[in-house]
Amino acid sequence: MAFDAFALIVTMLGLGMAFSRLRALPENTADVLNRIVLYVCLPAAVLIYVPRLHLDTSLIGLVATPWLLMLCTLALVSLATRAFGFARDVHAVLLICVALANSSFIGYPMVRALLGDHALPYAVVYDQFGTFVLLSTFGLYVIARYSGDTPPTAAQILLRIAKFPPLWALLFALTLMPEQPPGWIGTGLKQLADAMLPLVMLAVGFSIQLRLPLDELKPLGIGLLLKLLVMPALALPISWGFGLQGAMLQANVLESAMPTMITAAALAMSHRLAPRLAAALVGYGILLSLVTLPAWVWVLQRGAGLPGSP
Repeated sequence: MAFDAFALIVTMLGLGMAFSRLRALPENTADVLNRIVLYVCLPAAVLIYVPRLHLDTSLIGLVATPWLLMLCTLALVSLATRAFGFARDVHAVLLICVALANSSFIGYPMVRALLGDHALPYAVVYDQFGTFVLLSTFGLYVIARYSGDTPPTAAQILLRIAKFPPLWALLFALTLMPEQPPGWIGTGLKQLADAMLPLVMLAVGFSIQLRLPLDELKPLGIGLLLKLLVMPALALPISWGFGLQGAMLQANVLESAMPTMITAAALAMSHRLAPRLAAALVGYGILLSLVTLPAWVWVLQRGAGLPGSP
C-alpha cells in the first residue's frame, strides 16, 4: 500500500508541476482543488473513520502533543532568531510554519499509506483538536502581531472555528454516525476520502514554489530541520510521557513529522510576511517529507525496545 501511495504521490506532483509550467489549467486550479478537499474529501474521511474511534483518556496525548510542540517552537525559533539575527517577518514565518503541520491534507493520506486505516482516527484527533485549533488561535495571533493587524478577538476565533467544514463532520461522526453505516453510504464516503490524496498532490504540484534568494537559505534550512526532524523527535518523549503505544504512538509522531501546513504559509504570504520563504518551506518540506516520513516510520517500527512501544 505504501509503495502504491508513493507512486501516486510522485505522479500527481509531477502532473501538477507540468500543468503549471505548461499553463494547461486555470491559475486558480490549486485553490479550487483545495476547496474540494476541504468541503468534500476531508469531511468524508472524518465521517468514515472517526466512528471507529473509541474515546478514552489515552487520546489526551494526541491532543496535547501539537500544543506542547508549539511551545517548543516558540523557544527554538526565538533562539535561532537571536543567534542569526533573523528579521521580524522571517521570525513570524518560522513560528507558524514550524508549529503548524499539514496534519490533514497530507497527514491523513500519508498516515493511511504508511500506517494503515486503523491509524487514521488518531490522525483525525491530532489534527482536529490540535493543529486546527492552533491555526485558529496561535496562527492568527502570530499573523496579527507581526503584520501590524489588530489581534483577533475571541469571537472572531470562535467564528473561524465554527466555519470549518470538517469540524461539523467531526461533531456528527462523534454523536450520530454509526461505526458501520449502510453499505452504499460507507462505500460512497470511502471513495470520496480516497480521492483526497491525488487531488491534494495535484494541487501541491500545481502551486509548489522552489526558488529562493541566497539570504533566505539559512532560515529555510533551520525551518526544515525543525519541522521535519526536531519536532517529531520531541514528539517521541511526549508520547511516552502520555503512555501512548502502538499505532497511537506512531500516528502521533508521524503527524508531528508532517511538512508545513499550506494554509499557514498562505496566511503568511497574504500578509506579506517573507512570502518566498513561506512558499519554499511548503515546497521543499513536501518534497523532503517523501523521504523523512518513511524514515520516521522505519524508526518507529524498529523501536520495539523503547518506552511506549508495543
